[in-house]
Amino acid sequence: MLALSCKDLVIGIPERADGSPVGFSIEPGQVWGVLGPNGAGKTTLLHTLAGLRSPRYGRVELDGEPLTALGRRRVARSLAVVFQDQQDSFPATVLETALIGRHPHLSPWDLDTAEDVAIACEALAKLELSGMENRLVSTLSGGERQRLAIATALTQSPDFWLADEPTNHLDLHHQVAIMRLLREQASAGCGVFMCLHDINLAARWCDRLLLLEPDGRACWGPASEMLVPEALERLYGQALQVGQINGRPVFVPAD
Repeated sequence: MLALSCKDLVIGIPERADGSPVGFSIEPGQVWGVLGPNGAGKTTLLHTLAGLRSPRYGRVELDGEPLTALGRRRVARSLAVVFQDQQDSFPATVLETALIGRHPHLSPWDLDTAEDVAIACEALAKLELSGMENRLVSTLSGGERQRLAIATALTQSPDFWLADEPTNHLDLHHQVAIMRLLREQASAGCGVFMCLHDINLAARWCDRLLLLEPDGRACWGPASEMLVPEALERLYGQALQVGQINGRPVFVPAD
């Protein structure tokens, strides 16, 4: 089975001692959430899984092969990365940006085909960006840019999603829409791994969680086993109150 796995992985964070090694596999159909306070290394872990940063120890494997042994085009065909914030590297339209997702599937000198354009337009429609195809990205709001980043990843047709705060800058409606889309991607056979700040989004949408502490210690497993108030209070240094809505836990800060 295709999987994105880490073996005895210790992420490299300057001026921090080694944390506990992590070893888990992201498999098709799974939705992983990473929870932890600011500075715990959630983004660093995600970037390491994507091959964008080197681990201090251990390795990442894609389909049983070390990520470092695979070409970047091969990796890009399988892994889509959604960053926390979006940067405008050069002037481009919304459609041109979405089509970047097709580049790993093209030869170096190939042009976008009508099928590529159709795939990109369909992704834009799913992210409620239809009608904006010819707008410059620089004219978009923060939330629209975030939805465009997710549409670009969707255009990529990846096996695995690595998303850093995918609901960043989004209003409540679009937060739910994005989480539903990622769950749908998992149901269609993708693996999803995302860093989150919102415990309740994780409780609602993730089936597996990794809790990452500031000193590098980590624990992971089924969400039902990780959503323990005592563990979350220790993780965030914040007392919590727990309720239930439709059979699911809801966490709010205690006074």
